[in-house]
Amino acid sequence: MSEDLFLKARAAMRKCHAPYSQFPVGAALRTEDGRIYAGCNIEVVSFPEGWCAETTAIAHMVMDGGGRIAEIAVVAERLRACSPCGGCRQRIAEFARPETRVFLCDAVEGVIETVLMDDLLPKAFPRDAV
Repeated sequence: MSEDLFLKARAAMRKCHAPYSQFPVGAALRTEDGRIYAGCNIEVVSFPEGWCAETTAIAHMVMDGGGRIAEIAVVAERLRACSPCGGCRQRIAEFARPETRVFLCDAVEGVIETVLMDDLLPKAFPRDAV
């Protein structure tokens, strides 16, 4: 099932707004009930402010009623097996489970590596910490 997420993430990456970094990124997630949301990175002139692709996909999910992330794919145009940044790891963890699959992709080849959220961010802030 990761192939469809890769294709959605790659399509989203092509819509990014990255005039400052020239580093297009796309992400697509699937909720536990099967809905799919995609996002791209969006930069603004006060770079590095802006939105990561994962953040944009999560925002679409939240605006559509929320849910839990079952799996998520991340792809960058110029980086093989692009991993979510630290902030996005925590954002994903907020809506995921430790066993949520994270697909690290290559823009041409597709999924290169699959990691579990717990391995990607082993000591995430727990949701019940505040």
